Amino acid sequence: MKTRITILLLALFVSVNIGFAQDDNQEECMNNLSIFNSYYKSKKYDEAYGPWKIVREKCPEFNQAIYAYGDNILEHKIKNSTGAEQLAHINDLMLLFDQSHQYFASKYSLGDMLVEKAQLAYKYRKELNKSDVQLYDMYDDAYKKDPENFTSAQGLYTYFSLAVDLYDAGQKTPEDAQKLFDKYDDVVVMIENVEESYIEKLNKLVEKEEAGTELSKKELKYKDNYEANLEAFETVASSMDKKLGDRANCEVLIPLYQKDFEEYKNDAVWLQRAMNKMGQKDCTDDPMFEKLVAQKNTIEPDANTSFYLGVLKEKQGKMSEADKYYSQSFDLETDPLKKWKLVMRVAEKNYKRGNYGKARQQYMEALKLNPSNGGPYLRIAAMYAKSANNCGDTNFNKRAVFWLAALEAEKAGRVDGRLRSAAAQSATSYRASAPSKADIFQAGNKGEVIKIGCWIQRSVTVPNL
Repeated sequence: MKTRITILLLALFVSVNIGFAQDDNQEECMNNLSIFNSYYKSKKYDEAYGPWKIVREKCPEFNQAIYAYGDNILEHKIKNSTGAEQLAHINDLMLLFDQSHQYFASKYSLGDMLVEKAQLAYKYRKELNKSDVQLYDMYDDAYKKDPENFTSAQGLYTYFSLAVDLYDAGQKTPEDAQKLFDKYDDVVVMIENVEESYIEKLNKLVEKEEAGTELSKKELKYKDNYEANLEAFETVASSMDKKLGDRANCEVLIPLYQKDFEEYKNDAVWLQRAMNKMGQKDCTDDPMFEKLVAQKNTIEPDANTSFYLGVLKEKQGKMSEADKYYSQSFDLETDPLKKWKLVMRVAEKNYKRGNYGKARQQYMEALKLNPSNGGPYLRIAAMYAKSANNCGDTNFNKRAVFWLAALEAEKAGRVDGRLRSAAAQSATSYRASAPSKADIFQAGNKGEVIKIGCWIQRSVTVPNL
């Protein structure tokens, strides 16, 4: 009995002391958190390092600031050290990324954490003695394990860039080329998915603004952020195209698809990607392109096959049939952003043909589908400016068309921050070609409404300059 009581008392003693130890630990972590937080906000990273390290080691789950601030603290240590000390800090930051996901998974996704590690390894590849294969495998690990959270613009470009470098360093067999093109398509899909999420959010804000409701400071900040991210991904997509370059020209693509057609002719994804690649590289005159389109249309007709059937008819000079297929592609596509891309592609064709009335109609449809992209407004402005000499009945009225062009250009900058500078420059240029203050005084028509004829069929008010 005495033995049992002794054991119980001992257990109680241990439990109470553990509790006191935990309380002491918590208090120590709280004190050090306050200290490193104060140093961190003053950008005194060296002073913050010691108390930060204590909190991280003793209470890794205590506060997210351990990881949010620790990233910059260790980056500072890395930049200001060399040799073995620097390497130790690099590896410690790698560990910190692991721990951030381990202890705060809801804030640091697996994909984001793996990409951060890959980016760090790429940045310090010489110090870590990492080969291109090892670096590529790190990015590929993020892609395979958590593609939905692989959303870093820089990371996606580096991932593809390494794929191209490995291809260049290899045998460059047709199989290697196909793997490279597949990786290009994989990354493009990832970019489009991220872009769509930003565009959807941005469109809501633009629609609210255009309806006359002023955005709050928070909403304006969000809008700027969405636009900046979209611009970054547009840059990545453009850079990827440049990096791929002539590795995907018609001389490479045509024999590759001829060789693989029988094996993949019932694979809708392969057919779609092959069509897209030949379309992008302007290989549409080759019979292989027609063969791909016909096969895709047989097994899975959709908006894309209708569009490419239109391309084929246009190549044959059968424009009325081409336009029917283009219209059919619009009708078949239900996703607004995918439809927007189709409408823009056809609008661009009409713009280049000089079919301005139809192009404007399609650009206006594109604006309804994606109101935060101001590109159509700049195109409409350009068409007005090019038509000025043909659409006015007097010299003054011909030049008045440039006011219309300037107004359209300004709309582009209003809805799309990415185009603000280009839109302002265009508007200024158009106004310089419009009637001057002296011209208005001489004509005596200040405030009058001028009707512009031909395809434009719009009115403009003579301004009070």
